[in-house]
Amino acid sequence: MPVPTPAPTSSHAPLQVVILAAGRGTRMRSARPKVLQPLAGRTLLAHVLDTAAALQAQRRVVVVGHGAEQVRQDFTNQESEGIDWCVQEPQLGTGHAVLQALPLLDAEAIALVLYGDVPLVRAATLEPLLATARGGALALLTVHLPDPHGYGRIVRDREGQVLRIAEQRDATPDELAIHEVNTGILAAPVRLLATWVAALGNDNAQGEYYLTDVVAAAAAAATPVKAVIAADAHETLGVNDRMQLAALERIVQRQIADALLEAGVTLADPARIDVRGSLQCGRDVWIDVGCVFEGRVELADGVSIGPNCVLRDCVIGAGSRIEAFTHVDGARCGDHNRLGPFARLRPGSELDAGVHVGNFTEIKNSTLGRDSKANHLSYVGDATVGARVNIGAGTITCNYDGASKHRTVIEDDAFIGSDSQLVAPVRVGRGATLGAGTTLTSDAPPEQLTISRARQASIAGWLRPRKRDQGGGSNEGR
Repeated sequence: MPVPTPAPTSSHAPLQVVILAAGRGTRMRSARPKVLQPLAGRTLLAHVLDTAAALQAQRRVVVVGHGAEQVRQDFTNQESEGIDWCVQEPQLGTGHAVLQALPLLDAEAIALVLYGDVPLVRAATLEPLLATARGGALALLTVHLPDPHGYGRIVRDREGQVLRIAEQRDATPDELAIHEVNTGILAAPVRLLATWVAALGNDNAQGEYYLTDVVAAAAAAATPVKAVIAADAHETLGVNDRMQLAALERIVQRQIADALLEAGVTLADPARIDVRGSLQCGRDVWIDVGCVFEGRVELADGVSIGPNCVLRDCVIGAGSRIEAFTHVDGARCGDHNRLGPFARLRPGSELDAGVHVGNFTEIKNSTLGRDSKANHLSYVGDATVGARVNIGAGTITCNYDGASKHRTVIEDDAFIGSDSQLVAPVRVGRGATLGAGTTLTSDAPPEQLTISRARQASIAGWLRPRKRDQGGGSNEGR
C-alpha cells in the first residue's frame, strides 16, 4: 500500500468526531453500559457528545458494542439528532473500533477521537489539538501526572519531537521516569488516519488492535507527531469503576460550585451542593448545605434556599424563601413565596406572588393565587385556588374517586376551616367560609358559612368499656 505524502490540511476542513463507547465496563458491576453511568445528572456519553457539539463537529460518530441498543435507546430522538451510530462486534480494541467508524467519515475531514468514559475534557483544551492536526500532523493530547504509573509515556528526542509511546510494561527505567503520558485522545486528517488504522496488527497478549500503534505508523510515514499538553489533568481522567466515578463527581460539583461563587451566589459550604443539570441564579441568592438541584432550575434575585432541599425542573421567583427539607418538582413559584419546612410541590403546581405553603403540605397540579396560604398538614391536588385564600390545617382536596381525577375550585377570599375534606368536583364560592371538620360534597355558595359536622352531644352516665378481669382480681390500674 503506498504511503500518503504528509501535507497540510485546509484550515477549513470539517471536523468529524469519533467517540469510542463500546466497552463493557465490568469493574462498574452494573447492568448498564459504562458510558450510561451518571455524572452530575447526565450520562458520561452525554458529556462527551456535548463537547463534540461545542466544537461544532460536522459529524459525531459513536461506536457502540456492549449494550449497543441500550445506549442508543437512552437518547431521545432530539438528543440523537446529528449522531451516527456504528457497532463494533466483536470488540477487538480501540484501533478496531476506529476502523468501524472510518466508512462514515469524509476523507478530507479532520478526525478527532474521544472516549465515552472520559467526560471532562473541554472544547477549549481540544482546539489546539485540532489546529495541530489541520497542519497535517498526528496530534496527541498528553498530560503531566505526578504518578504516571500504568500510563504510556511520551518519548521525545532531544529537540522535543515525539518519537513513540512507551507502554508501562515495555518501558526502560529512564522511560518510566517520564511524567508526560498519553491520554488516548488524538486528532489527524482522516485520509492519513485511515491508512494507519488499516495497517494495524494485533500481535500482543490480548490479540487486539491498539489505536496507540498509529504513532509508530505515522513515524514510519514521515508524518510529524506532535503532542499538545492538557493544562488540567482532571480533564483527561477516565472512569473504570465506582470509585473513579465518585471522584469525578466531586470534581464536577466543585467546578459548578466555583462557577456559582464567581457569579455572586452565596454557598454555605461549596463542598455540600449537588447540581445534576443546570442551575441559573440571579443576584444575592443564598443556598444552604445539602441542597440538590436536578434538571433545569432557575432562582431569581434574592432567593434563599434552606438546608437539605431538593429542587427539580422549577422556577423560583424573586425574594422567595424555601425552608429546610422542602421538595419542589416541576413547579413555578412567584415572587416572595414562603415554602416549607418539609413542604412538597409536585409537577403542575403554579404559585402566584406572596403564597405560603408550610409544614408537611403537599401541592400537586394546582394553582394558588396571590397571597393564599396553606400552612399546615394539607393536601391540595388538582385544584384552582384563588387569591387571599386561607386553607386550614388538615385540609384535603379529595381529587381521586378510584378511577378518575376531579378538580376543586376555591374562589378568592375563601376561608377553609381545619380538617375539611373537599370531595371533587366541587366549588367554594368567593368569600365563602367552611367550618372546621366540614366534608364538602356540594358547592359552597359565596359569602356564606357552610358546615357539615355532626351535632355535638354529651351522654351522662356513659362508661368506657373495660377489659374483663382475667385473674379474679380487680383490673384497676391495668
